[in-house]
Amino acid sequence: MSSSLRFDRGHTDDLMAFLMASPSPYHAVATAAARLEAAGFRQVEETAAWDGSSGGKYVLRGGAIVAWYVPEGAAAHTPFRIVGAHTDSPNLRVKPLPDIGAHGWRQVAVEVYGGTLLNTWLDRDLGLAGRISLRDGTHRLVNVDRPLLRVPQLAVHLDRSANADGLKLDRQKHMQPIWGLGDVEEGDLIRFVAAEAGVDAADVTGWDLMPHAVEAPAYLGRDRELLAGPRMDNLLSVHAATAALGAVAGQPDESLPYIPVMAAFDHEETGSQSDTGADGPLLGTVLERSVLARGGTYEDRARAFAGTVCLSSDTGHAIHPNYAERHDPTHHPVVNGGPILKVNVNQRYATDGSGRAVFAEACRKAGVPWQNFVSNNSMPCGTTIGPITAARHGIQTVDIGVAILSMHSARELCGVDDPYLLANAVAAFMAG
Repeated sequence: MSSSLRFDRGHTDDLMAFLMASPSPYHAVATAAARLEAAGFRQVEETAAWDGSSGGKYVLRGGAIVAWYVPEGAAAHTPFRIVGAHTDSPNLRVKPLPDIGAHGWRQVAVEVYGGTLLNTWLDRDLGLAGRISLRDGTHRLVNVDRPLLRVPQLAVHLDRSANADGLKLDRQKHMQPIWGLGDVEEGDLIRFVAAEAGVDAADVTGWDLMPHAVEAPAYLGRDRELLAGPRMDNLLSVHAATAALGAVAGQPDESLPYIPVMAAFDHEETGSQSDTGADGPLLGTVLERSVLARGGTYEDRARAFAGTVCLSSDTGHAIHPNYAERHDPTHHPVVNGGPILKVNVNQRYATDGSGRAVFAEACRKAGVPWQNFVSNNSMPCGTTIGPITAARHGIQTVDIGVAILSMHSARELCGVDDPYLLANAVAAFMAG
C-alpha cells in the first residue's frame, strides 16, 4: 500500500472539525446534511410524496439521518449497499426540571445517558448543546461551546480512600454539575438557553440538552500518530460514511451496480428502541419507499433486500497496554492497523463468513489493511446496530469499525491513520 494512502492529514483534520461541529446527535445530522447538500444531495420530507428521480437524497428525523444515491437508470430491484452508524455517545442529559442547587451553589439536574465512564466527566470544562422545541412546533439547535458547567470532584483530603480503594461515584448524588452561585431560580437554565438561541423563553416548550467537553480534538504523541477527541464512538463512523457517500455519488452512474446508503441512527447507546433508533422502522421505510418511488412492486422490494448488504460501523477495542489480559490472547487489534472486522458467534455482532468475504474484498479494492476483533471468552461482549439491522430487515450485515482506547470516555483515543482507512474501505464497499 502506498504511503500516500496510509495517512491523509486532510481527512483527519476534517474529522476533527466534524467532531467540534457535532456536540449532540442533532448537530451531527445537521453537519452531515450540510456536507451532503454541498455534494449535490437534497432533503426529502417524509410527509411528502417521493418521486423516482435519480441523484442524492436524504431524510432527517431528530438525531438520525438516512441518505442514498440513486444512479441514473437504476432498476426498482437494484440492491442497496448500506453503511450504518450511530450519532449518540454516552454522556449526561438535562432533566425536565433542571434548576437545582445547595449551599449557595447553582446546579443543573442531569441524568446519565448510556454506559458512560463517569469519572471522565469530573473536573472538565463543559458546554451545553442540543435542541429546543418551540411552541409553533419547530426546533432550534443551540450550542453553548464555552466553559459553562463543571462536575467537581471531591478533594482527596475528604476521601483518603479514593486512590487506594477506587473512586466510587453515585450517579444521582455526585454527577450534578455546578454552573454558578446564588439562589436557585425556577426556569433559570432555560431562560439562559433561550437567550443563547435568540428566542423568547416563553416560546420554549421542550428541550433535549446535554453537556459536552469544550476541549478541542488534538493530535497526540511524539510523532503525532494519535488523535484524542470526544464522541469518536461513533461520530468517527458517521464522518467516514458521509465522506464515502459523497465520494461515491461523484462517480459515473454507470459504474455503480448498487444504491449506496448511509444510515446514522440515534439511541444506540441505550438499545436503539426509538423512532430514530436502528430498532425502529426508519431505515426499512426509506428503502421501501425508494423502491416504490421507482415504480417497484413488493417483489422488487424483496429482490432488492435479498441482494443488500449492510456494514455496521462502530468503534471497537484496541489492545490496551496496561490491561492486555482483558483482551482475547490471539486477537490484538492495534491502532493505525486498519479497520477491524468484529466477530461474535453469539450474535452480539452480525458478521459471518460470507460477510467477512464481502468486507475483505472491499478492503482489497481500496488497498486498505484490516484486522480481526473477537472478545475474550471471559468478558461480556458489547453489541451494535448490526444484529438489530440484520434481524429487523432481513439484510446481510457485517460488523466493522475502528479500534480505539478509552471507549465511552468523555475523551477517546484513536490512531490518525484509521479514520482515513475506514472511509476508503466503506467507499469501496458502497461502490461495489
